Amino acid sequence: MSQVTIWNEFRHERTNPAAQSLYPQGIHQAIAEGLQPYGLNAKTATLDEAEHGLTEEVLRNTDVLIWWGHMAHDEVRDEIVERVHARVLEGMGLIVLHSGHYSKIFKKLMGTSCALKWREADEKERLWVVNPAHPIAEGIGEYIELEQEEMYGEHFEIPAPDELVFVSWFQGGEVFRSGCTYMRGQGKVFYFRPGHETYPTYHNGDVLRVIANAAKWAAGGRGAAPRYGHVPVPLEHI
Repeated sequence: MSQVTIWNEFRHERTNPAAQSLYPQGIHQAIAEGLQPYGLNAKTATLDEAEHGLTEEVLRNTDVLIWWGHMAHDEVRDEIVERVHARVLEGMGLIVLHSGHYSKIFKKLMGTSCALKWREADEKERLWVVNPAHPIAEGIGEYIELEQEEMYGEHFEIPAPDELVFVSWFQGGEVFRSGCTYMRGQGKVFYFRPGHETYPTYHNGDVLRVIANAAKWAAGGRGAAPRYGHVPVPLEHI
């Protein structure tokens, strides 16, 4: 069984009444409960724990790390970011949710600003499945419709995705690449857009199904590990 660690700032849910009413135990706990039916062993970690809850032991025993952050990106210690980065390159999967696009770890892995347009206007979002054969889209219909969400709009300054699974359309007219996969070293990375803290997005069955699918995909096989460094003995006679 794959071990999933769900990391969350857990700040909005303690300071914003709307977020608190939707996620009284935190977004991380809502996601953990939502993953239970999919055979994933989910634990949680938060910003204010020692080492942000991401000790070397925790990461060593994590197959997939799910990351939600927003108001406290700068409070994440650089040495913890380096620790997570190293584990991704070694093969740990990483799923970055919503405003985690501005997290230190995602920007480090992407090598870009990860900037975008945004608007909070309670507008409808329709996430179209543009790669229906991808395992992350398994069990999802042609689209996921969310009655209220925060708008993210192009241009999204990220590298071209290895695979694009979802594209969002918003009621105000914008579109957005909302489900993007990458390989970084031996690790699989998935960015998934929806999840503003004052909307019930993480109580939506399709959204939770996508996260579960992504966790299973990110924990999957990667092939042979590459070999680096000095090779004193050649394969053929020189």
